[in-house]
Amino acid sequence: MARPVDARPAAAPMSTRQAARQVGILRAASELGAREGLASVQMHDVAKEAGVAIATLYRYFPSKPYLFLSVLEWHIEQFLGDRDRDRDREPVTARPTDPATEVADILVALTGKLLGSRLLASAVAVSSFTEYATGVPARIDIVERALGQRLLRLLARRGGADAATCRSRTRLLVYGWWGLFVAVLTEEISPEQGAADLRLAARLIVTG
Repeated sequence: MARPVDARPAAAPMSTRQAARQVGILRAASELGAREGLASVQMHDVAKEAGVAIATLYRYFPSKPYLFLSVLEWHIEQFLGDRDRDRDREPVTARPTDPATEVADILVALTGKLLGSRLLASAVAVSSFTEYATGVPARIDIVERALGQRLLRLLARRGGADAATCRSRTRLLVYGWWGLFVAVLTEEISPEQGAADLRLAARLIVTG
C-alpha cells in the first residue's frame, strides 16, 4: 500500500471543528470518487461538495492523490471501527481464537468492503501508483497505520516472536494484502482466489 508524499506538508486539524471539516472533505471525496471515478473528480468539486474553500481543502490535502490515499486510510479506520462494534455484539465463543484466522478474516472482509465500489477502489489504487511514480515516497512505516496497528496487536497476542519480527510480519501482511487487492480489482484473479490466497498468506506469515 502506498505511502503519501507531497512537497508541502499537510496540516493536521487542531480542533474538533477542524477535524469535522477534514472528515467532511474525506466523505465528499469518497462519494464523488464512488460516483464518478478519479479522473472525473476535480479538487474544486470536492471543496464544493464538502462546503469548504479550496484553500482549506489544499491545506489538509495538498494533492488529489494524497486526498484519495487519505480516503483509503479513512475507509480502513471506519471498517475496523465497525468490525469492533460488531464483534462486541457477538458471543465470545463465536470469535476466532487463532490469530492467523482472525488476520485472514480481517483482510478478506476489508477487500470485500473496498471492492463494494469499484470506481472508488480504482481511485485509491491509481492514487497509490501516482504517488510512487511522481516522487520519493515519504518514510512512513506502514505498521503505524490503522491496519498495521491492528495486525501487529494480533501478532503480539500470539507470542513466540520478538517485536522486530512482529513488525516485519505485519509489513508482509499489509503489502501482501495490497498486492492481492489490486490483483482482484484488475481482475487478474477472481475474488474467490484472492480470498484463498489471503488466507494462505496469513497462515504462512503468522505461523511461520
